[in-house]
Amino acid sequence: MADAKVIPFDDDRSRARRRPGRADGGAAAVRALPGPQQGPEEPEGGREGPDGLPGAVGGREAGTGTRVDHEAEVAVGASPEGGAEEGAGAGGWERRLAGGLAFLRRRITGDYEVDEFGYDEELTDQVLMSLLRPLYEKYFRVEVKGVENIPAEGGALIVANHSGTVPLDGLMMQVAVHDHHPAGRHLRLLAADLVFVLPIVNELARKAGHTLACAEDAERLLRAGEIVGVMPEGFKGIGKPFGERYKLQRFGRGGFVSTALRAGVPIVPCSIVGAEEIYPMIGNARTLARVLGFPYFPLTPTFPWLGPVGALPLPTKWTIQFGEPIPTDSYAPEAAEDPMLMFNLTDQVREQIQHTLYKLLVQRRSVFF
Repeated sequence: MADAKVIPFDDDRSRARRRPGRADGGAAAVRALPGPQQGPEEPEGGREGPDGLPGAVGGREAGTGTRVDHEAEVAVGASPEGGAEEGAGAGGWERRLAGGLAFLRRRITGDYEVDEFGYDEELTDQVLMSLLRPLYEKYFRVEVKGVENIPAEGGALIVANHSGTVPLDGLMMQVAVHDHHPAGRHLRLLAADLVFVLPIVNELARKAGHTLACAEDAERLLRAGEIVGVMPEGFKGIGKPFGERYKLQRFGRGGFVSTALRAGVPIVPCSIVGAEEIYPMIGNARTLARVLGFPYFPLTPTFPWLGPVGALPLPTKWTIQFGEPIPTDSYAPEAAEDPMLMFNLTDQVREQIQHTLYKLLVQRRSVFF
């Protein structure tokens, strides 16, 4: 199978370790990606951001057409005026079949694009989101609030609580932004090292836009105008016992605040209710976890006692609320080195998330309804 073109974030620095090559051993074709947020009076190459970085890949404005958008419309039988055709007649099925075959042809021939982090927007939109959507809409029945607090353009850092034993909360947050933001934005999640050493999971995570949780990668994405998601609690959040549910763990050293200050982007607190109960963790087999190289090995009321059936998450009802953004562009560049400011902003973000969690829990009628 041929390899995709690589979309660079800049021209003076390559990431050879992540960059696909052609089957013949040569370098993959590289071209600058036009900024998706460019206005009608801007040059054809798109608007440059700070440090000469191009506009965001996933931050296109509502109504801005791309090849992926057009072909997706054809695949579902949308009319040229933008409205969906009534009914699914023979013509509608033919369009869907043609769209599916065109998609497969592009994957086989390598006629698709990824950025230097491995993000494949077309595969994410047409396949990965479609696979996650039934879990999001039918199983967890996620309710989204405050999505308008995420900027319509430019970079932003979404900071959320982390829970659930298995990190499904990050994926559900990604679907929430993808499907509900009026500007059709994409969320790029920062993930732990473990994600990128697991077979299959590693490749899927890269394709979905996830990247290693380090300040360098996060800042590059933010300066490129991307929406970046981080869960500072890390393994301490998703691996905490059920008795400590909805009690935020330590937010590290506040490195996410320093990154937001350097990039000059707002911080959007995010509170997720419902994930804590999908795998109630009543114990931790630490010896087995050390043998397997995992940070913990969960014991729940159903796992591992019921085998594969016990690995199914409970169908809880979720709420994801995005809070008021906390601006950082008013601070001087050297503010990122001020430990007291970092501590205060970290505490402000943490308190806002915790307060919203308590408020949502009071409003919740039931864990499952």
